[in-house]
Amino acid sequence: MLTEERVKEAEQNWRSYLSDHLVKKDSFKQIVFDTFLRNHLESLNVAEHLSMQNLSSLWTIVVSYYSMFYLANAVIYKNGYKIGEKVAHKITADALVILVRNKLKSSLLQGYEQAQNEALEIAKNRADELINSFDKEREKRSYFQYETTEEIKSGKAKTSFERAKLFSTELHKLLIR
Repeated sequence: MLTEERVKEAEQNWRSYLSDHLVKKDSFKQIVFDTFLRNHLESLNVAEHLSMQNLSSLWTIVVSYYSMFYLANAVIYKNGYKIGEKVAHKITADALVILVRNKLKSSLLQGYEQAQNEALEIAKNRADELINSFDKEREKRSYFQYETTEEIKSGKAKTSFERAKLFSTELHKLLIR
């Protein structure tokens, strides 16, 4: 669940990113958007292959994260922003909170029409969990890529891949609106 502190941090960072030109308003170019989607799908497919074949826990985690990263950038780009090269992963995490969180919440709410009163809270929590899963995978990717053993990685790789698949499913819904 995203904390209020995390949301405030993202809001404050977002203003700095814009003023420092680390993220810019950008006119839509189909080739850029398609590249993000192609990279997302390729990464998700590679993560699935690595996971199913039990080839590398480390790279299942890394590639699962990158599938999320590319899709997040596709959604952000569709919302009119292009993230630069500097601190792109942190900016993407904050942009999800600022630009995508409420849209994701609304999209999820449509899937819960029968229980509208409960759905708002469920959708908010689910949207927060999806955004938070990106942060967790970003941190885990860094840790597992550089600081841990193969035995520890193995237990976490499947979780990374499952999070990437769920993230993919829900954020794709935002692209078809």
